[in-house]
Amino acid sequence: MTTALLENTTRTELWSGSVIDADVHANVPSMETLYKYQDRVWVQWAQERGWAGPSGLKVAYPPNAPTTSRDEWRLADAPPASDLGALQRHILDPWQVEKAVLNCYYAIDSLRHPDWAAALARAVNDWLVAEWLDRDPRLVGSLVVPARDPQAAADEIDRVGGHPGFRQVMLPVRSEQLYGQRAWWPLYEAVVRNDLVLGMHWGGTPDGAPSTSGFPSWYVEEYAAETQVYAAQVISMIAEGVLRKFPELRVSMLDCGFTWIPTWGWRMNKEWKGLRREIPWVDRPPMDLLREHFRFSIAPIDAGPPAQMAKIVEWLGTDDLLMFGTDYPHRHDDDIAEFLQVLPEGMRANVMSETARRWYRL
Repeated sequence: MTTALLENTTRTELWSGSVIDADVHANVPSMETLYKYQDRVWVQWAQERGWAGPSGLKVAYPPNAPTTSRDEWRLADAPPASDLGALQRHILDPWQVEKAVLNCYYAIDSLRHPDWAAALARAVNDWLVAEWLDRDPRLVGSLVVPARDPQAAADEIDRVGGHPGFRQVMLPVRSEQLYGQRAWWPLYEAVVRNDLVLGMHWGGTPDGAPSTSGFPSWYVEEYAAETQVYAAQVISMIAEGVLRKFPELRVSMLDCGFTWIPTWGWRMNKEWKGLRREIPWVDRPPMDLLREHFRFSIAPIDAGPPAQMAKIVEWLGTDDLLMFGTDYPHRHDDDIAEFLQVLPEGMRANVMSETARRWYRL
């Protein structure tokens, strides 16, 4: 059987070992889907206001943009990735997936009402358990939190973080405060307390500009510049001492690729050597800390021709940093076969399954 990402080959011909998909998505089909998981007061709020759901979702994923979903993965009468059966047909079965990490970015951070945001996060998490995790044992999930309120987020982590289906807490990469700052520490305490991974994911609707300098004119600018936001968050978490305060913290970087890591690491190590007196708690080169505390899903690969791709992989300096992820249902024109061919033989199993198995305690 072949499917998107398996064009002109089969899964076993491409890779005969285990597959763990570190990033597949679930989308809430409609606000009405969540009504039975909410207290009546919040249902009334939505109905009286004619509220169809958080606006930030359409900002992060324009519904008709070709990057939002492959054409063959779109559903006739529902948003892409909103049906478990479709995920099974499109990814889990043809890829013979052992485990897949399910992520739901519902843009709860675009809500300004703190109690409503917390209630909606609870509803999404209960919906994920009932209609996804409990219905397919191959799935483990990321729980959703009200990302504007670190203490409320910690409370939600403690509420459902012990469920065996949850292995990760998802945060949108864009935030009003950099994630290294101390306001977020109650959230990290809850992540570590529940032995979960922190997953940083594409999206976010802060009040400020979605770039490092200002508001872009075109979606392509915003789309291409998103890796700058990921890099800023990594720098913040390292420089502001998060990893020293929480030495057990594991962070997954999702939907940002990996080709930017070597040049980022070279620059950060260089500047750290000259400015480390300012942050004495960072007692090792930043790239070493990244290799210990961070993992990256591979999509989008965007690594260029094979020789260039191989050099980037070599510059990573470890065979235990990357995790296979289809990023279903989003469109990336990645050549998985070519990528596997340039990986050192001993690295392929790590990328396709074993790094994620260790990272998520699968």
